[in-house]
Amino acid sequence: MSLPDYVFIVDAEVDAEVEAAWNHWYNAVHLPEITACPGFRQSARYVSERDGIRHYVALYELDGPQALDSPEFQQRRGWREFSGRVRWTSRLCRRIVP
Repeated sequence: MSLPDYVFIVDAEVDAEVEAAWNHWYNAVHLPEITACPGFRQSARYVSERDGIRHYVALYELDGPQALDSPEFQQRRGWREFSGRVRWTSRLCRRIVP
């Protein structure tokens, strides 16, 4: 298995009242539209739960950091109607090559 050189990670916690609708939107709309941006190769979502709180993580494999600067990504990023109902962080990680 070959691991990517660049990964963009989004970690989110969502208000319970909108969680089901947010998950549907993220899976059906947001993940595919972001993955279709130039420089994005593939993506996957994960969830963890601790003490009744769910954290959702989306991993995006990138060609490089320039993928985050594309007009397509800049236009599509964000939470739309869920803005204010999601607490999140994101970071770009580069693989360490010895």
